[in-house]
Amino acid sequence: MKKYLFLCLLVSYSINSFASDQLNGTVWQTMDDETNQPRALVRFSEDKNGALSATIEKILVASEANQCSKCEGPYKNKSLNGLAIVKNLKSSGQNKYGNGSILDPKTGKTYSFNATLSPDGKKLSGRGYIGISALGRSQTWYRIK
Repeated sequence: MKKYLFLCLLVSYSINSFASDQLNGTVWQTMDDETNQPRALVRFSEDKNGALSATIEKILVASEANQCSKCEGPYKNKSLNGLAIVKNLKSSGQNKYGNGSILDPKTGKTYSFNATLSPDGKKLSGRGYIGISALGRSQTWYRIK
């Protein structure tokens, strides 16, 4: 009976491991698309429905404000550390992600967000936009862990 229970637990753990997205738990260095300098470290996590979010773990720019003063609603004047900047990002297969949103703490605006993970898993190319993707801006983030 103990062996059977152990086997069931092992199979259950294996299934959950395979179900987890490859971005889940990874840490990325964000880059300022104007200065091309590192801005923050963000960590991706996956919710029970398989949607990904990314939360700021550390601000890398000393002069950066410590709170989201230009944000609206529940984000207004919240600390940037721990702030979820990417929400509801979903895998669409072949290292592509879509249907998410991204918050720009500098402006307080939220944009639609799509991303593509490089084949080696070291770069995440994201595009934030309003309406159509052609009307947006892109950033490349670099994997830390």
